[in-house]
Amino acid sequence: MERTELIQAAINASGNAYAPYSGFRVGAALRLENGKIISGCNVENAAFPSGVCAERNAIAAASSAMPGVSPVAIAIAASGSEGLTGEPVPPCGNCRQVIAEEEYRNGKEIEIILYGKNKTIVIRGVDNLLPLKFNTKNLNPGSP
Repeated sequence: MERTELIQAAINASGNAYAPYSGFRVGAALRLENGKIISGCNVENAAFPSGVCAERNAIAAASSAMPGVSPVAIAIAASGSEGLTGEPVPPCGNCRQVIAEEEYRNGKEIEIILYGKNKTIVIRGVDNLLPLKFNTKNLNPGSP
């Protein structure tokens, strides 16, 4: 039930996306350890690098609204011109890195739920999406 609710929140958030250039609307919904759900959507910009992904918007919104409350799961759903995608859409590299930082910051894995009409993929922890991530160990190579 919790996953279904989170997926529906991600689908709803995708409807709020601003995607006039790609037509690809993405929604993300983050469940926090206190049970609250914070959503985000992608927001495109004519200066393409200035756009922001749904996952990063949701994480930033949660960090601003509820600092110190750890995320436990994130659901991602996307739609194009023909509605929801059949196959799940994984987070981009930037979003994977941001999810990795959230896991590091909070010391907890985040369940990643990728939704598509044809199937749903559940991944436990960003290490399974980004095994060679950049983290603080890279900043301090001499530290344990």
